Amino acid sequence: MTVRLTPYLVMDGNAKEAIQFYVKALDAKVLFTQTFGEMPENPDFPLPSDAKDRLGHAMLQVGETHLMFSDTFPGQPLQKGDNVTICITTKDKEKSNQFYEALKQGGSVGMPLQETHFSPAYALVTDKFGVTFHIFTEGTSMN
Repeated sequence: MTVRLTPYLVMDGNAKEAIQFYVKALDAKVLFTQTFGEMPENPDFPLPSDAKDRLGHAMLQVGETHLMFSDTFPGQPLQKGDNVTICITTKDKEKSNQFYEALKQGGSVGMPLQETHFSPAYALVTDKFGVTFHIFTEGTSMN
């Protein structure tokens, strides 16, 4: 079983600018970008119009390493220094659940482990030490 840890940078509306910077500064290649407006709509949580052009997810390749990005929603607080998180990636939903259950002990859940349009099992958890992890299961989602 393979598990990868990937730095995940959260920006305050300037992720596109940061990506352009890292493409030049680190000779990075853009592998994927998707704005919040390009994601499937959730009727329970309508997307504010000023969030549509912000990046919901992006991935760069720097050498043999990936670097992930997203923007916050407009008005969502972002403390510089808190904008670097870690993405744990695996193809094993059971392993994702183990990571989720272990990391949430004494911590807080930002998004419970669930199927999304981009992952069969995804969660956002801040552990008891204040480190935030995206738990991302690779594979086909049913949404």
